[in-house]
Amino acid sequence: MSTSPTPEEREKKDAELKVKEAAEQAQLPYKWTQTIQDVDITVPVPAHVKGRDLDVVMTKTKLKVGVKGQTPIIDGDLPKQIHADESTWTLETTATGKEVSLHLDKINKMEWWAHVVTTAPKIDTAKITPENSKLSDLDGETRSMVEKMMYDQRQKEMGKPTSEEEKKMEMLKKFQDSHPELDFSKAKMG
Repeated sequence: MSTSPTPEEREKKDAELKVKEAAEQAQLPYKWTQTIQDVDITVPVPAHVKGRDLDVVMTKTKLKVGVKGQTPIIDGDLPKQIHADESTWTLETTATGKEVSLHLDKINKMEWWAHVVTTAPKIDTAKITPENSKLSDLDGETRSMVEKMMYDQRQKEMGKPTSEEEKKMEMLKKFQDSHPELDFSKAKMG
């Protein structure tokens, strides 16, 4: 019979995986961050490099970044598709030299990426803590769903009926009003 790990064991395993993941990400020749909508990547390059010396190719499904005539720093398939026309790159001067700064615009703005290119080590997307977003950032359908969930949560906390329960009670009230001849005094609801 298998037993599931205790919370302490799970916490220890999570901590070990986080250290392993951080070490793998630190080994990459670039740094990257993401929001639910986009991915930002910075790739250090030598200080003497100019924009015309770079070979940067961004397509819907592939990414290549490097200095012309050298092995690319990043070259591979993206894990998900991007809007290539909305994605950009710039060459920026930093305190330690220069870096290529890339901004990738995700097509699916509702999922996290486990890595920048499919050949790179993955991160555990289940452990991502998303930034707080404003309701106004959401599309209409998502916003109304979130507002309904928030309303229902507040109602539950106050011991009041949720929106679904309110609808059922309203339907029952209409039925009772349209059938006054029926006796509902001993009816059990729930």
